[in-house]
Amino acid sequence: MSTAHNSANIEDVAKVVLMPGDPLRAKLIAENFLKDAVLFNDVRGMLGYTGTYKGKRVSVMGSGMGMASMGIYSYELFKFYDVDAIIRVGSTGSYSERLPMKSVALVKGSYSESTYALAQSGDTDTMQYPDEDLNKLIESVSQEVSIPVVKTNTHSSDVFYYEGDLEQPEKMVEEQDALCVEMESFALFHNAKVLNKKAACLLTVSDSLSTNEHLSADERQTSFNEMITLALESAIRL
Repeated sequence: MSTAHNSANIEDVAKVVLMPGDPLRAKLIAENFLKDAVLFNDVRGMLGYTGTYKGKRVSVMGSGMGMASMGIYSYELFKFYDVDAIIRVGSTGSYSERLPMKSVALVKGSYSESTYALAQSGDTDTMQYPDEDLNKLIESVSQEVSIPVVKTNTHSSDVFYYEGDLEQPEKMVEEQDALCVEMESFALFHNAKVLNKKAACLLTVSDSLSTNEHLSADERQTSFNEMITLALESAIRL
C-alpha cells in the first residue's frame, strides 16, 4: 500500500532501513554502497531505494530534518511497510572535546525538551532509548570491522538556530551526559517503542561547538563512509 508520503508497495521496502536526514545522501548511499538499487519513493523529493549489500536486501530512505519529519517517515515505515529496524545515519554537532571531529557516535539515549512523544502518545519521558540488542550488535560489529564508536547520549533538539541560554551545551554535557546535538533520534526511538520495533542511531561529528571546527562538503562525504559501512555491516546481521 502507498501512503500520502510514500508511493512504495510493501514488498518494495526491505525489513531493515538506513535513514539519513538528507534524501540526497540516501541517493548517494544507494548508488555507492548498494547493488542493483531501485528507487521506491520520490514523493516530496524524499528519496528511498532498495538494493543489496553483500547479498542481503537493505533499504535506505531520507527522513528529512527535525522530529516532525522523522516522525512521519519512520512511523509509516514501521506501521505500514512492516519494517523491523531503522538505523539512523546522520551528522551531529559535538558539545565536547570528548567527542572529536569525524568521530562516530553510537547513541545510547536521546534527551529532548520536545513535546513530540507527549503529543504522539502521551509519553512524558524526556529520554528515549534505542533498542538495546541492536546497539550491542552495532558495538560488536564496530570492533569486528575496526570502526570505533563513542557511546553517548545525544541532545535531540527542535531548534537549529538557538537564541536561548548560551550555557546550554555545558548543561547538556553535565546534566544529561549528552556530548552532541541533532534533531531526529528522539522521535525515531519513540516511534520504535510505541510500535514494538527496533531503532538505533549512528552519528558522525561534522561540527564542533566546543572548538568551532567544521567539515567541508568533501570531508563530510569521506568521513560519513565509515558510519555508513558500520550501519550496513550491522544491518546484514539482523
